Amino acid sequence: MTKHSWQVWALYMVLAVNFSEEQVLKQSCCPSCDASELCNCSSMGLDFIPQELTDKIITLNLSHNRIKHIRSQDLQQAVNLRALLLQSNTISSIDGDSFRSLGKLELLDLSNNSLAHLSPAWFGHLLSLQHLHLQGNSYRDLGESSPFSGLRNLSSLHLGNPQFSMIRQGNFEGISVLQYLWIEGGNLSQYEPGSLKLIQKINHMIINLRSAKVFSAIVRDLLHSVTWLEMRNIAFSVPAEMPLLSVMANFLAKKISLKQTLLTDDTVPEIVSILEDMPNLVEVEMKDCILLGTGRWKMQIQAKQSQTLRALTIDKLSIEEFYLFTDLHSVEGLLSLLTKVTVTNTKVFLVPCSLSKHLLSLKYLDLSANLLGDQSLEHSACQGGWPLLQTLNLSQNSLSDLEMTSKSLSHLRNLSLLDVSLNNFGDIPDVCEWPKTLKYLNLSSTQIPKLTTCIPTTLEVLDVSSNNLREFGLQLPLLKELYLAKNQLMTLPGAAPVPNLVVMSIRRNKLSSFSREEFESFKQMELLDASDNNFICSCEFLSFIQHQARIAQVLVGWPEKYVCDSPLAVRGVQVGAVHLSLMECHRSLVVSLICALVFVVILVLVALGYKYHAVWYLRMTWAWLQAKRKPKRAPAKDICYDAFVSYSENDSDWVENIMVRELEQACPPFRLCLHKRDFVPGKWIVDNIIDSIEKSHKTLFVLSEHFVQSEWCKYELDFSHFRLFDENNDAAILVLLEPIQSKAIPKRFCKLRKIMNTKTYLEWPLVEEQQDMFWFNLKVALKS
Repeated sequence: MTKHSWQVWALYMVLAVNFSEEQVLKQSCCPSCDASELCNCSSMGLDFIPQELTDKIITLNLSHNRIKHIRSQDLQQAVNLRALLLQSNTISSIDGDSFRSLGKLELLDLSNNSLAHLSPAWFGHLLSLQHLHLQGNSYRDLGESSPFSGLRNLSSLHLGNPQFSMIRQGNFEGISVLQYLWIEGGNLSQYEPGSLKLIQKINHMIINLRSAKVFSAIVRDLLHSVTWLEMRNIAFSVPAEMPLLSVMANFLAKKISLKQTLLTDDTVPEIVSILEDMPNLVEVEMKDCILLGTGRWKMQIQAKQSQTLRALTIDKLSIEEFYLFTDLHSVEGLLSLLTKVTVTNTKVFLVPCSLSKHLLSLKYLDLSANLLGDQSLEHSACQGGWPLLQTLNLSQNSLSDLEMTSKSLSHLRNLSLLDVSLNNFGDIPDVCEWPKTLKYLNLSSTQIPKLTTCIPTTLEVLDVSSNNLREFGLQLPLLKELYLAKNQLMTLPGAAPVPNLVVMSIRRNKLSSFSREEFESFKQMELLDASDNNFICSCEFLSFIQHQARIAQVLVGWPEKYVCDSPLAVRGVQVGAVHLSLMECHRSLVVSLICALVFVVILVLVALGYKYHAVWYLRMTWAWLQAKRKPKRAPAKDICYDAFVSYSENDSDWVENIMVRELEQACPPFRLCLHKRDFVPGKWIVDNIIDSIEKSHKTLFVLSEHFVQSEWCKYELDFSHFRLFDENNDAAILVLLEPIQSKAIPKRFCKLRKIMNTKTYLEWPLVEEQQDMFWFNLKVALKS
C-alpha cells in the first residue's frame, strides 16, 4: 500500500470515528430530559440511555427504544428517580451495579426485553422498590437463589414468559407480603413444592398456566395466603385431571376468577363441587371463557349450597350451541343464597322462571348487553321470581315495549333502581304499571320523542339523556336528580312540577338563554349543568346567575362556534368565577367602533397612496417582476433595433441632433430606438421600456449628471440589468457624456456604481479632433 493510500485510509478512519461519535450523541439525546421531573424518551429510537440525566428527574420513560445494554454509569446521576420504565427495548445485559444509586426507586419496568437471566446484584440497592415488572423476557428460571431477597418493600411482582419453565425453592426468599403477583407460566413444567410458601400473604394473584399438575402444586402452597386467585388460559377439559384440583376445597381465598378458560360438560360438575367446598369463597368470576356443551352434565351437580358464596359474575361466556342450552335445572339448588349476579355479553335470551324463583336472596341483577326481548322478560321476571331484587340492569337488550316492560316488573316489591337504557322503545304510552318502590329509572338512548305520564311519580332520579325530547313537563314531586343531556330542549323545564329538584343536567341541548324567573323558581337547586348549549354572551344573563349564592355550582359553557371568547368558552366553567370583558358586554357598540376605525384607516391609506403615487409604484413593481420572468435572450427574429438608447431628457439635444445623425446616416446605418420616436402611443411606459430593451441588440446608456438624477433612467437601468449585466456579456454600452463624480451618483443607482466599476465605457471628447475616434469605437461596439 502506497504512502498516499495510507493517508487516505487514515483520513477515512478519522471521519468515520467522528461520524460514529456524532451518531451516538444524537441517538442518546432526549430533549425532554432537560431540567424536567418527567423525562419522556419513549419511542425515540435511542440505542443508549441519555447522558444528560440529572438529580431532578423523578420519572424516566425509555420504553419502546433499541437499548441493548445498561452500563454502570448510565443512571449514576438520577439519584431521586422514583419510576424507571425500560419495557419493550432489546436489553440483554445489565451491569451489576447499574441501579446502585437508585435508592429511592419505587417502580422498575424491564418487561418485554431479552434478559436471559436475572441477577440478585441488580436489585440489591433498590431498598424502596415497590413494583417490579420482569415479564416477557427470555429467562427460563429465576436462578439458583432469590433475585428479590433485598426487596423488603416489594408490593407487586410480574414475571414469566413463554420460555419460563422452572420455579425453585428459595426463589421468593425475602418476600413476605405482596398485594399483586402475576406469573406468566404457559410452559411452566417444573415447580419445586414450597417455593411460594414463603410468601405469607398475597392479595391478588394471577397465574397463567396450562399444566394442571403444576397448578395443583402451586395452590397447595397458597392455601392460606391468597385472597383473590385469578386463573388464566387453563383448560379444564380433561376429567382425569380434575382430582388434581381437589386440593382447592381447602383453599381460603375469598374470590376466584377464571379468564380465557376452557370448560366442558364433563368438567363443570367437578369444578362447581370444588368451589362449593371452599370455606371462605364469596365471589366467583368468569370472563372470556368458553363452554363446550349444552348444559347436560354427565355427572349430577351436588347441591351443597355454599354458605359463603354471594356473588357470581359471567362476562362474555362463549357457548357455541347456546340455542341448545338447557334450562339449568341442575344448578337451581346452588343459587338461593346469591345476592349479586352479573351475566353480560353472553347472548342470554331467557332466564327460566324456575331459576328466577330460586334466586331468593338476589338483590342485584345485571343482564345488560344480551338478547332479552319483551316476551322473554315477562317469562324471566315471573311471579315469585327475584323476590328481594333491588337493582336490575337490562340495558342494551332487545326491549321495545315500555308498557310491557313495566308490567313484567311491577310485582317486584323491592325494586328501586332500573336501567333499561340503550333499548329501542320509541313512542311510549300514557299509562304504565311500575313497582311502587322504584326510585331510579334510566331511559337514556331509547329513541323516546316525548315523555308521558307513563313515567312513575315515585322517582327520585330520572335519566332521559340522548333522546329526541323537545320539552319536559312531567309532574314528579319527589324527583331530586334530572338528566336531560343531548336532547332538543330550547327552554328550561318548569320548576313547579319538580319542586324538590336538587341536580339537573341539561347539557348539549338548544337553550339560548333563560330568564331570572325561570332560574330562581328552582328553590332546592344545588347543581345546574347547562353547558354546551346555544347561549348568547350577555352581561345581563351572566350577572343574575353569578349572584345566585344559594346555588353551589352553575355550569354554563359557551360553545366554541360562538364569538364569546371569554373563559366561559371552556366547557364546564363555573359561572361564579367568570368576568365578561367590554367586548362581551357591549358587543354591538364595540363592533361598530371597530368598523368605523377600520374605515378611517383605509381612507387615510388611500389618500396617502394617491399623494405619493402608490398605485404607480405597485404597477412598476409588478412590471419588474414580469420582466424578471421573461427569457434572458429574445429570439433573433424579434430583434428590431441595433440599440435602445437610454438618456435623460436634458441630454436630448446631443442625442437627437448629434448621435442619431451620426449613427443613422452611417454606411450601413444603425437602427436606434428612442422613446420619443419609437414608443407605442397609449401603451404604458414601463411596458414600452421592457419591450424596447427586449427587441434591441444592444442597450446604450448616455451617462451624465442629469441621467443619474432621472427616475426613469433608473428604471431603464433596473429593467435591463438582470438580462444584460448578470450574464456578464457586452450587450450594454456606456457613453460618459460628461465627467461624473462618484459622490454625485445617488445611492439608489447602486447598479450604475457596479457597472462603472466592472465595465469599460466611452467618454465623449470635447476636443473635435478626437471625436472621430469616439464614433469609430462606438460603431465597433454596436456591431460586436
